[in-house]
Amino acid sequence: MFYDVEGYQFLPGSDVGPAARKNLIILLPAGTDSKMNSNVDISLPAKWVHSDALDDALHFAGDVHGDLIKTVNIHIPTNCKVMVDAAVRLLCLANQLSHRGKQVKMTFHEGQTGAMGYLDRIGFFGFLSSGVTVDPTPPALSGSWRYKGSNPGLMEIEAITPKRRDQTLPGRLADRLKEAANGAEAQSALSRAAFTVFGELIDNVFQHSSTILDGYAALQFYTGRAKVIVSDSGDGLLQTLRPALQKESSTYASLSDVDLLVAAFTAGVSRFGSIRGMGLKTSAETALKYNADLHVRLPRCQVHLIPARAGYGVAHFQDGLPLMWGTHISFDFNIDH
Repeated sequence: MFYDVEGYQFLPGSDVGPAARKNLIILLPAGTDSKMNSNVDISLPAKWVHSDALDDALHFAGDVHGDLIKTVNIHIPTNCKVMVDAAVRLLCLANQLSHRGKQVKMTFHEGQTGAMGYLDRIGFFGFLSSGVTVDPTPPALSGSWRYKGSNPGLMEIEAITPKRRDQTLPGRLADRLKEAANGAEAQSALSRAAFTVFGELIDNVFQHSSTILDGYAALQFYTGRAKVIVSDSGDGLLQTLRPALQKESSTYASLSDVDLLVAAFTAGVSRFGSIRGMGLKTSAETALKYNADLHVRLPRCQVHLIPARAGYGVAHFQDGLPLMWGTHISFDFNIDH
C-alpha cells in the first residue's frame, strides 16, 4: 500500500521508525520542485495543551516528517500551558525530526516565564537533542537539576535508554504515585498497582520499539487525577504486532487497527505469544481498578479507552494522523491528591 502525503507517494515503511527507513524510496510527481514547502510551522494554542491539542497543531501544520521538509519551526505562544503528556510527545517529536537531519527551532514567545519555565522544571531541555535550536536559550542550570524530587506531585522526565535498562525506574515512578493515596494500606496497594503498570509499559518499549532513540516516562498530578506517560520513538506497536500475527496466521491479524489495539490491552495479543503478551493486558487491568482512562498514540492513529462494565471500551479513535514515530501510552488515574 502507498501512502499519499500532501501529493507525494511513499513506499510502505515510511510510516515507521528509523530502523525501517533505510530502504525508503520516494516517488515524486513529474516536474516537482524539490524546494517546495521545505519549511513548516507548528503553532501550539494559547491555552492548556494536552496530547490531543498537540495532534491538532500537527494536523494543521501538515506532515512534518515529510522527506521534502527541511526546517520545522515550533511556536509556543504566550499563555500556552503544556501538560506533561504533550510535553513528552513534543520532546520525542523534536528529537525524531532532528535525528532525520531537519533543522528544528523552538520559539517560546513568553520567554522563560511561560511554558518554557515549566518544561525546564520537568527536565525537558536536558533530553532535547543538541541539534534543536531553542529561543530564548534555556537556563544553564536547569530547574529540574536544582529541584528534582522536591515536588511530591511531579516525577520529572526520565529517559528509557534502549542500550541500558534502568531497573529502578518503575519503582521510583510507583513511589511517587502512591503518595496520592491516603493511609498506609491504600498507599501500599496503589504502589503495587503502579509498579505493575510502569514496569509493563516500560518493558513494552524494549519489546516493540526497535529504536536507537531514547524513550521517556513522566508523571504529573493535576486536580483529582495523576497523568502518567511512557513514550518511545520506535516502529509502533501495530507495526511490529501485525506482521508477526500474519506470519502465525492468527485470526487477530485481520482485525482493524483499533480492534487490534484494543485486543493488545484486553486479550494480551502479542507478537511474542500469549504468555509474553500478558504485559499490556495486566497493566490495563491494574489501571482499571483505579478508573484510569487510557490514551494510546501510534505513528498514524490514536485511541482513547475508558473504563466500561466489562473492561475498557473505545471512547474515541482517530486515524490518518500526522506521522509521529513510536508508541505513546498515557494513563489518567482518577484519584484525590
